[in-house]
Amino acid sequence: MSDVGGDNRQYRQAAWTRAVRWLRAAAYAPAVTAAGLAVLASAQAISVASRNSAGGGLDTGNVQLDLVLLSLIATLPLAVARTHLRSAAVVMAAANALSMAALHDLTVAGVVAQLLVLYALGRAGSQLLAASLALPFLLLALPGLGHDAGGFSRSLNVVLASVGPLSAWAGAAQRARREAAEHTQTRAGIEGTLLEHTARGERARISRELHDVVAHHISMIAVQAETARLTTPGMPAAGAERLSSIGNTARTALTEMRRLLGVLREDTTEVPAERQPQPGIYQVTELIDEAREVSGASTRLIISGWPEPLDPGTELAAYRIVQEALTNARRHAPGAAVDVELRFGADELWLRIRDNGPGPPAHQALGGNGLLGMHERAAAVGGTLRAGIGAADGFVVEARLPAKAEKEAAR
Repeated sequence: MSDVGGDNRQYRQAAWTRAVRWLRAAAYAPAVTAAGLAVLASAQAISVASRNSAGGGLDTGNVQLDLVLLSLIATLPLAVARTHLRSAAVVMAAANALSMAALHDLTVAGVVAQLLVLYALGRAGSQLLAASLALPFLLLALPGLGHDAGGFSRSLNVVLASVGPLSAWAGAAQRARREAAEHTQTRAGIEGTLLEHTARGERARISRELHDVVAHHISMIAVQAETARLTTPGMPAAGAERLSSIGNTARTALTEMRRLLGVLREDTTEVPAERQPQPGIYQVTELIDEAREVSGASTRLIISGWPEPLDPGTELAAYRIVQEALTNARRHAPGAAVDVELRFGADELWLRIRDNGPGPPAHQALGGNGLLGMHERAAAVGGTLRAGIGAADGFVVEARLPAKAEKEAAR
């Protein structure tokens, strides 16, 4: 039973807290509060003035009117406290101080309104103004300054003089707690963002390592297996089948690695794109297959020499040169047969792409964006490229690319 009662109390407390927060956040809350306090203050002022008049004390109608007017001035400005807090606080404090000093009376509603506005000043960071507004009531509470006031009014003045600064301090403490909570939340958000960026950077670093090291070696396995199958004379059928299986397995591994790289980098940009290792020599066969499918013409791949590990930049340059040369052949010599030759040497890779078409116009043979791009790719890795009309018509692209980067060859 005690647990049920405790749960009910917690439920009622939570409901009351939510209701108070909702009322405080409502746009009309200050106006409703000010109106209610004004009615209470006016009723108390009229009651006090009538009692004094009946008892032979302050028996003039002007005094009764002044007390009601000051009680209204001490409460109604609370309605605009959200937009004109400092002005409302000064007016309300002046009305209460004048009511106590001149008429020797204070209303409970006026004191409550004054405490509320002092709390609001503390929350707004105006502690100095709040202390200044509480000072007159402290002086009026001294002996001799408010001796004509009744006991109840003097008690209200003492409450205002003592509790007013505490109310402002409570507002300042609430402001400090709110700022601390906001600071903690902001810091947590920044820390989360930093952790997220760190994780993204680490995933990007791992993907680069996989691409630059592992993918390169796997691609070389595929190229060497294919080259060994095609260039070894008298190889038994079983051996050729094994080498072909090795090449297929290496290409499958590269496909799986592309998927892994996509997972590692999927959140490094707002719109994740399909990511894969940079193409190399092992993908030239895919270019050949694509050229056959698109043009329908004969496209052959001729490989000679024993492949040695190539620099990744050289592989990429070779792939792009073959790709651009095949594209030019389809564009300028549609239907022509194309031969792609790869000759692996000890220190260089020799490429030749030739077709048996009529050859492009002279200005295209000497220039053009595609040819310029091939020249730039060859030069970027320290190689050379020549393009022009072949001996028996057609068009020929020849390139010599270093097997190793210049900085590695110098070691």
